[in-house]
Parts: sequence; structure tokens; C-alpha cells
Amino acid sequence: MERMVLSAAELGFPVPPSPALLREAVSQLLEAESLPDAVVRITVTRGIPGGRPVRAGCWIEAEPVGGRMWAGARGRHPDDGGPAGGRAILSLTPFAPGLLGRHKTASRLALDLAREEARAAGADEALLVSPAGEALEGAASNLFVVRSGGDVATPPLSADVLPGVTRAIVIGLCAELGITLREAAVPLEMLGRAEEVFVTNSVQEVLPLAQVAGRAVPGREIAMRLLAAYRARVAAG
Repeated sequence: MERMVLSAAELGFPVPPSPALLREAVSQLLEAESLPDAVVRITVTRGIPGGRPVRAGCWIEAEPVGGRMWAGARGRHPDDGGPAGGRAILSLTPFAPGLLGRHKTASRLALDLAREEARAAGADEALLVSPAGEALEGAASNLFVVRSGGDVATPPLSADVLPGVTRAIVIGLCAELGITLREAAVPLEMLGRAEEVFVTNSVQEVLPLAQVAGRAVPGREIAMRLLAAYRARVAAG
């Protein structure tokens, strides 16, 4: 809700409905559709297309969460019972997020095309790569890598990646768990040598990747520690 309000202000939207009103509308929708466990999307618009933006429009969608889980998140890992681990490809199209990269908007054509690349390859996610050869984020997730020394790196917000809510929580959890984390560029060479690679979003939570660009990723220990801590944080409200 906070990110939506801030983005609306930065992008010059009319004032959107209050978070309290939106929460009540979400509750009514979930009750009407008997959805106890769902993915909800709230979309705010600038108003009538072609008209002067004087009043925000808004709609809310909800669907069962199971339909949005990736295969790598649904399956079980034989060793620890956690998620089986996702598969990711590198998108073939160089990606430059630009101004809108910092906002979660409906202008998603480049991201949707990358997701289609992943589906065609039988993968869960496509990692977006800058023209300079740096991994930025997933088409629908934020990216983290664990180097051989155990420290974690994630691309900085200055690269115009999406400021994911789960990303921010995981960064805070690293500090609480004594895991060294740096917000720094992730060149493809670093990605290729990473001991662990994991992605985050609010539906898949913290998902270790078992394979990136055809390479088996050897580890998952830190990702699993963060997943357990993340779920405990969400459960605690």
C-alpha cells in the first residue's frame, strides 16, 4: 500500500483511494468469492483514457494462490522438504528499466516478453540482463546471489530495479541473522560462479534456484534460512 501511494504521487496520479478503503474492499471481495488464501492485485489508474487525470480509477482482482505458484515453488526438495527450487533462464533481450523500473505499473510489455521466453524454455523465471552484462532482476522477482564466502549480493535500487516488498524484508532479515549483504552490481560472471541464487516476491516468497541458464546451482542453505525467517515474520504480522 505504501509503495502504491508513493508511486502514484511520483508519477502524478490523482490521489488514490485510501489504504483503509482498499483493505476493506479486498476483504469484501475475498469473502464474496470464498477465497481464504489468494493472490490479490490492486490496480490504480489515472482516470478515463484520453482525459485529463482528475480522479483516480481503481479495480481489485483476486485468484487462488495455488494457480500463481511456480513449479519450482510447488515441488518439494527431497533433502529438507522445502521448495524443490526454481529454474531460470537469462533473457536474450538486453533490458534497461528506466524511470518506470522503480514502479510496479501496468507497462509490463518487456517483462511479459521475458516471461514468455521462460515459458518457452520450460523455466520458472527469466532473469533480465542490462546492456552492460549485469543481472538486474527477474521478470517478476528480485534477484540475490550468494558468493563462495557466504556473503549475499543483490542489485541496488539505483539500477532502477523494482523495490520489492519481500526484497526489503529479506535485506532486513540478513542483518538480523548476521548474514553479510551488499547492494551491488551482479555481473554475469558473478552469477555464473554463485554458490546460491535465489529470487523473491510476495507469492513465491524466498525461492532458491536449482538451475540458472542450464547450470546447476550447488547450494541453498542461506536461502532456506531466509525463507524460514521470512515465513515467521509474515506469520507474526
